[in-house]
Amino acid sequence: MDDFTVGRSVWLAPGVRRVVAPNGGPLTGPGTNSYVLGESARVVLDPGPAEPAHLERLAALCEGRCAFIAVSHTHPDHSPGAAPLAAALGVPLVGLPPPEAGPQDRSFRPDRVPGDGEAFDFDDCELVAVHTPGHASNHVCWLLKPLNWLFTGDHLMGGSTVVIAPPDGNMNAYLASLRRLKSLPISRLAPGHGGILAEPAAVVDHVIAHRLRREARVIDALAAAQPANADELVATVYADTPVQLHPLARLSLQAHLDKLVEDGRAFAAADGRYGLHEAG
Repeated sequence: MDDFTVGRSVWLAPGVRRVVAPNGGPLTGPGTNSYVLGESARVVLDPGPAEPAHLERLAALCEGRCAFIAVSHTHPDHSPGAAPLAAALGVPLVGLPPPEAGPQDRSFRPDRVPGDGEAFDFDDCELVAVHTPGHASNHVCWLLKPLNWLFTGDHLMGGSTVVIAPPDGNMNAYLASLRRLKSLPISRLAPGHGGILAEPAAVVDHVIAHRLRREARVIDALAAAQPANADELVATVYADTPVQLHPLARLSLQAHLDKLVEDGRAFAAADGRYGLHEAG
């Protein structure tokens, strides 16, 4: 069984170690996965929360060999530890700056902003930036070559689907980013929460199919109840989800409604309710 003991360094592959941060919960599962990559030179990916003991463990694993610190995005469970860890190690920060919308880590100020497809060399490896907006507009997955593991942050995770929370989250962008991954030479998916995922193409197909099935439920519920807003639709669209999770589900439901408007299949009224355009 995979080991998610908080604070324990777990070898996942040659040059890949995971340390789970002490921030487990409904959105983070066992906690945020922080990764230490490389041997002769090392990279810390997603330091997680600015929790001193966690950052001390990551610093110790670097053994004075850290080249840089990278983040997938700037949600509060992924990047607040980056600035203090970089200061302690004297290394640069790599990632996209926080957007204005939504809960963001404003302390993250990157020294280098990665271009899409830009490769960062270290320890006979390359860490390649893959821009994947959707869960967050500044989301980046990182492809580690030659191992071809994709570190997915919150783009994909083990055990659940990710929340897409407007206005920064966007369902159309999320689906486009998922489809893009199928063109990459990925051998494993290493998510920001949960375990390593094999058969990457099948995982991506499953998530896309799940999101499209949910969209179909939104359309059916809207056809029956229009005009309606997300609060009025969530119990029907997410009848298969525990009621205590409906406040989170409502965020993704709003993202689906926004997508239908972007696609020209629905309209948003001035009172915040939505309706379907008539076919034909």
